[in-house]
Amino acid sequence: MPASEKIIAATTAWLEAAVIGLNLCPFARAVHDARRIRYVVSGAETTEALLDALLAELQLLASADPEEIETTLLIHPRVLADFLDFNDFLDVADATIEHCGFAGELQIASFHPHYQFAGTAPDDIENCTNRSPYPMLHLLREAGIERAVAGHPDPARIYERNMETLRRLGHEGWARLMKKTAP
Repeated sequence: MPASEKIIAATTAWLEAAVIGLNLCPFARAVHDARRIRYVVSGAETTEALLDALLAELQLLASADPEEIETTLLIHPRVLADFLDFNDFLDVADATIEHCGFAGELQIASFHPHYQFAGTAPDDIENCTNRSPYPMLHLLREAGIERAVAGHPDPARIYERNMETLRRLGHEGWARLMKKTAP
């Protein structure tokens, strides 16, 4: 199996076990089951090359039929392995959305193997809500988010429920779950 297929398989396993399995994102199941997630493994080894890949994927997503591609996971295993560098790049990514005229249409959610929310310690279990097998940028259509949120009984509670879920699961439970999804 080629490397990109292994990366996509590990990402899909993580999505199914953690994001959908733990219901961290109550909106993920529908697009996953409908096969409307585009998985892209970037070969970028520099932030400049990743920015080029990001721009191409933003343009593709903006022009694609939402019934075919609702969202894109841009996985970049060879660049931004350091979380602080990754976090800094998110400002560049957001500026790119703005510069290209996609503000209000597209946005980015971020996932990283070493994700850390501001004000938390690196080993706080709550950080695992955004920890993925590889660094990735999740490109989302704002219209899709609005539709999903409108159909959810209490979207403001999702974040709190996720924190509670991870606290109940604990580090050992998270490690067991991630072991099942390891490439």
